[in-house]
Amino acid sequence: MQFSEQWLRTFVDPQLDSAQLGHLLTMAGLEVEEAEPAAPAFSGVVVARIVEADKHPNADKLKLCKVDAGGAELLQIVCGAPNAAAGMKVPCARVGAVLPGDFAIKAAKLRGVESFGMLCSARELGLSEDHGGLYALPDDAPVGADIRDYLGLDDTLFTIKLTPNRADCLSLSGVAREGAAVTGVELRPVAVIPVAPSFEARRGIVLDAPQACPRYCGRILRSVDARARTPEWMVRRLARSGIRAISALVDVTNYVMLELGQPLHAFDNTRLQGAIHVRLPQEGETVLLLNEQTVTPAVDTLLIADESRALALAGIMGGEESGITLDTTEVFLESAFFAPDAIAGRARSYGFSSDASHRFERGVDFELARIAIERATRLILDICGGEAGPVEEAVAADALPARAPVRLRPARARRVLGITLDDQAMLELLRRVHLAVERSGDDFLVTPPSWRFDIEIEEDLIEELARLHGYDNIPAVAPQGSLMMLPRSERSRPVWALRHLVAARGYQEVINFAFVEEAWERDFCANEEPIRLANPIASQLSVMRSSLIGGLIGNLATNRKRQTDRVRVFEIARTFERKADGEPVAGFHQVMKLAALAAGTVVPEQWGEKARNVDFYDVKGDLEALFAPRRLDFERLSHPALHPGRAASVRLDGRSIGILGELHPVWVQRYELGSAPVVFEIELDALLAAEMPACAEISRMPAVTRDLALVVGVEVNAGKVVEVLRAAAPAIVREIELFDVYHGKGIDPDKKSLAFRVSMQDTQRTLEEGEVEAVVTLLVRQAEAVLGARLRGAGD
Repeated sequence: MQFSEQWLRTFVDPQLDSAQLGHLLTMAGLEVEEAEPAAPAFSGVVVARIVEADKHPNADKLKLCKVDAGGAELLQIVCGAPNAAAGMKVPCARVGAVLPGDFAIKAAKLRGVESFGMLCSARELGLSEDHGGLYALPDDAPVGADIRDYLGLDDTLFTIKLTPNRADCLSLSGVAREGAAVTGVELRPVAVIPVAPSFEARRGIVLDAPQACPRYCGRILRSVDARARTPEWMVRRLARSGIRAISALVDVTNYVMLELGQPLHAFDNTRLQGAIHVRLPQEGETVLLLNEQTVTPAVDTLLIADESRALALAGIMGGEESGITLDTTEVFLESAFFAPDAIAGRARSYGFSSDASHRFERGVDFELARIAIERATRLILDICGGEAGPVEEAVAADALPARAPVRLRPARARRVLGITLDDQAMLELLRRVHLAVERSGDDFLVTPPSWRFDIEIEEDLIEELARLHGYDNIPAVAPQGSLMMLPRSERSRPVWALRHLVAARGYQEVINFAFVEEAWERDFCANEEPIRLANPIASQLSVMRSSLIGGLIGNLATNRKRQTDRVRVFEIARTFERKADGEPVAGFHQVMKLAALAAGTVVPEQWGEKARNVDFYDVKGDLEALFAPRRLDFERLSHPALHPGRAASVRLDGRSIGILGELHPVWVQRYELGSAPVVFEIELDALLAAEMPACAEISRMPAVTRDLALVVGVEVNAGKVVEVLRAAAPAIVREIELFDVYHGKGIDPDKKSLAFRVSMQDTQRTLEEGEVEAVVTLLVRQAEAVLGARLRGAGD
């Protein structure tokens, strides 16, 4: 909400400058987002009257003006404005004046004629972008007066950001109430004196939907002049509140809305037929609105109607067919209370918003309707003339909002706020904001006024005490307490340490939504029945993820579209799975996982190493580094997201803990990824577990190595062979590593050769040849017995 500081100070005028006032409002909960000057800095400009405006002797488009600027003599000023005319009052920058942009006014010659000043347009003063001619001032503007004083340009425009619960401050009166409450300065509310009716004509009012509209006031005004000019002071206040002046009748309703917070609407009374009905729409009914939009109201949209047709969307926007024009002479003025629930969201459902709906859906004072119609009536009669009939009011008292007292326990308030505030001080603070307070034993019973919809529970009152006492006055006390180091098991490592390890391998962390596209679940998880969201934030983010891979593929696709080829990302987050039917409690599992993706070249482009795309074994090495010194096993895997020949199940201590592999070519093509990325996804608990450090003697004896080539079936996994060999190896065998796989000449088509390097070492003595050969023989026999392997001979 935007408003003029000068206007606010007509209600409450604390002895504070603009910056202090803005800070005070912010600390009272009315956050000041902006505080801008109403006009840029300039000086030396006064109100002047053009006495003569003759044609320039040497230029067709210039005029030679004699100007009365309040001095002893008339000033001769050359002017090029097309609207310059004798008798006109305009701003005049005298010699020595400085206009916005540090433009100094000096005496000058224009086409051979001397000019002693400058007549100004609104744009030259920085008041608007209008440069069509001189800025015309009212006829009663005092000649010689400083234009800044006359137009009130030494003003500040405050823009406050209100929370939805403080609709009572969507008016100058509401903001002034808060200002008076926090400063203790006297509040000067608008004096509203009821207008005595001059005739008895009334229009009946029927509340067909009293729960949605429990109060409706209306009155007829006759012989008004809709073409009357809106006073300059009202135009100025409206403009500084961000509202453009339209016509006197419309301007008055807007002005009262800003001043008191009550939206009003004016109908052309001659276009109405019979009584006014506040009702819900009939089937197929349409309304042509003032914005020239024809709408078919939903069944829960409240309407204002007469006996023949719908006239307006209640609390939102009036209708074109009953709207006032410059020819209107008879007005039906409306002022009503509409329940917030009856207005909330309706304007947005039709694709627009209005100042009225913005206020009604947050809550307008339900006792304000009659006061506002009296205020608007007085302004219309003063500006447009005419006479007023009596106010017709329909009220459903039992449907008006209840104001139930709220119990406040002073002892609890002191405990929550952490300050010493006695009961009397609390009583005075609460009464500052017009809360009715009564004693009930040691407690207070506080009844909020009709304009406060935000006070419902004890915590609301404690917040009021904090605001009114002043957040700046509440000391910031550092918390105190005894601390002790908590034990941390060496059998686990923290998540942050794992993040550092992954980042050290060249990956960047990402954070993706836990809700994803349904297609990702189907493509990457073969999940045809994902966990669906009841109220997704977007139509494409409609299910909960059971894998992190989809989000990483999305990150890769986004980067590829922006010509970023090398991408290495990881995420640590939750996935969501349905519990199995046999589990004791139905619901969902939330499984923490780590997933990573690598695409593009292994290393950034450089001169020292030839470019090569990342492959399965590069990422396998990264994964093994995260688990070191623990050993991982890998088994061939068929997975819907991964390449059928380049995917593996990751196993630790005989248990599957995740997957690793290259993305399936189908998805590479469908998601336009270019080259295939390699991904892995691991259960986080397995990564966080750590082996306890164990001491071992370092051998000073020489190590012995033997190479062992075994011929096995092509279906036999190399990891399985290593597992069998390690199980049979005696203590002197330190390591068994695969270093070669061979298919081809000398090997049957259904066989393959796997070459292993066996390292042996003892801590106490040098190994003898016989011991070494015995170990090799043992390993070969174990492979033969378990896997059907044979030792590859010289002829193979």
